[in-house]
Amino acid sequence: MFTILTKTVLTPAIVQMEVLAPRVAASALPGQFLIVRTHPLGERIPLTICDYDRKKGTVTIVTQIVGASSHKICELEEGASFADVVGPLGRPSDFVEYSEEKLRNQRYLFVAGGLGTAPVYPQVKYLYERGVAVDVVIGAKSKDYVIFEQQMQAVCDHLYVCTDDGTYGRKGLVTDCVRELLEDGAVHYDQAVAIGPMVMMKYVALTTKPFDLPLVVSLNTLMVDGTGMCGACRVTIAGKTKFACVDGPEFNAYEVDFDEAIRRQSMYREQEVEANHQCRLENGQEIRK
Repeated sequence: MFTILTKTVLTPAIVQMEVLAPRVAASALPGQFLIVRTHPLGERIPLTICDYDRKKGTVTIVTQIVGASSHKICELEEGASFADVVGPLGRPSDFVEYSEEKLRNQRYLFVAGGLGTAPVYPQVKYLYERGVAVDVVIGAKSKDYVIFEQQMQAVCDHLYVCTDDGTYGRKGLVTDCVRELLEDGAVHYDQAVAIGPMVMMKYVALTTKPFDLPLVVSLNTLMVDGTGMCGACRVTIAGKTKFACVDGPEFNAYEVDFDEAIRRQSMYREQEVEANHQCRLENGQEIRK
């Protein structure tokens, strides 16, 4: 039984859950994902592992309502169970293979956009626990959409929050903040990681490239079945075809064909919106705090 131990509504459309899954928690590493099903005949939904507790045997997932299946996940309450939780899947972040001595001599810059803040957290936490200097830039539409702020503050050296409308933190895009940090030059970064909307990651790459700053991005939002069989997460990396779920989900940003990835991501958007709308009409429910 993959029981939901806690449920927290982070925003009207984003829900965090701590799920009992001891075998997944025992092996999970930053950068990996899992697949859940709400019932035996339900759709397989890949979700990034946002945290894990090996002692408690739990994993934390964060779900944003996009289509009918994500809506059904977010409807589940504490005490309910998933039919399946499979994982960990995907390749972990490269830095888990580094020695602690190598890591301590590096400084990381993470750029998180919207829901991407959740999968950034376990990476920052992993590095912080090993004495690595880490700065984080979080971007959101407005104050109401800023998530994981307190958790992130506890595990990073400097946190910069940007909102599109200026209702919280700095007004502007994450790329503005990144450019200022790199142009200032007061801090030298050895590696950057960006996770968030595809278009955000594209422009972060365009911002960091002139500074010769290595950048890794996660293409987790493209995944569907999580095994490479459906082909939905097919991407072009350095001119070669790769699958985000089995070859990634993290890749060298400067080798990603972002325009192709953006087109692929939008292929089923209309169907997702329609299915979600129909799901709401059928059960007459909305997610509430």
